[in-house]
Amino acid sequence: MRKFRAGIIGIGFVGVAHIEALRRLGNIEVAAITSQGDAIQKAEQLNVPYSFSDYKQMIDTMELDMVHICTPNSTHYEIAMYAMEHGVNVLCEKPMTTTLQEAEVLSQAAKEKGLIHAVNYHNRFYPVIHHMRQIVKEGQLGKIFSIHGGYIQDWLQYDTDFNWRLISSVSGKTRAVSDIGSHWLDLVEYISDLRIVEVFAEFSTFYSKRKRSLQRLETFSKALRSPKEYEEINIDTEDFACIMLRFDNGAVGNSTISQMFAGEKNRISVFIGGSEMSAQWDSNDISNIMVGRRNEANIILTKDPELLHPESKFLSSYPGGHVEGFPDAFKQAFKQIYASIEDPTLRKDYATFEDGCRQMLICEKIFESAHTNKWVKV
Repeated sequence: MRKFRAGIIGIGFVGVAHIEALRRLGNIEVAAITSQGDAIQKAEQLNVPYSFSDYKQMIDTMELDMVHICTPNSTHYEIAMYAMEHGVNVLCEKPMTTTLQEAEVLSQAAKEKGLIHAVNYHNRFYPVIHHMRQIVKEGQLGKIFSIHGGYIQDWLQYDTDFNWRLISSVSGKTRAVSDIGSHWLDLVEYISDLRIVEVFAEFSTFYSKRKRSLQRLETFSKALRSPKEYEEINIDTEDFACIMLRFDNGAVGNSTISQMFAGEKNRISVFIGGSEMSAQWDSNDISNIMVGRRNEANIILTKDPELLHPESKFLSSYPGGHVEGFPDAFKQAFKQIYASIEDPTLRKDYATFEDGCRQMLICEKIFESAHTNKWVKV
């Protein structure tokens, strides 16, 4: 088995998750990291041999097979382009960029250079999600009538909660929609093999101003609620989005996206209704899907390699009764992405830059709809 060398750019919450998942694969060396201000300390903590404060220096000197871009959205375009110009494959966190135009340029460049390119929409890689996709493709649900669900969190519940994602100049036009909503939008198109063709959206920003802590905080961490320790920042991105959808087969749907729903830490739900059966999944019950039937008892399928669809078994590394969750989805996604370096003809369940462009397009149309109060074609 070929061994690969990876460089991780950005060592916040998700950068560390990337490192942990890569090390579990066995054939990938995390050769270096890039982190501004604390690179040496982070490298020592994570037992990574080389560290840099400048990603260009890392790419220029480390002979990497892949870079993982785990930095704020506004940096993705510049980093990805530099890596590809130096012949390095790219795995980018979502959303792919801050604008559709940037995403399209990157996608075209990746194709022209013949490089592997991926966006980390890891929710595709839960075993029961893949099973759900297979039974939909086989027509077991019949004609798809409706798709609904959402993605809700509470980590920005208070006006003292702050993160770079709140500022449009760093995150892009949309925040909740691009940050977590794009996961849901990608997931339902992936499962259903349908395309969203029209959207109608309403946004709400519950706090027009937030109090940014004068102390550095990592993503999902909580600040003390003392006004003396903050500066006020104007907020120009949405906390909440309600989106209605039309799909290319005539199906309709809706999605609720919120980062201010108390008590829900990271909940994704998908409900697909067909003419014969329905199927639903909730990330709070990550190993199960329910198949609903009109005249027979409903079916609960629990993740088990012996019960999964034959095309989905490859995503389960453990036997039934052993839950595979968030870190395992990263591992399975990265396993397939790196295998593509060695053999570009292998199956690609992972999201490519083309898929990243697709989500940028949908998010821009959702933004347009929310600001014009009209249905907008995708």
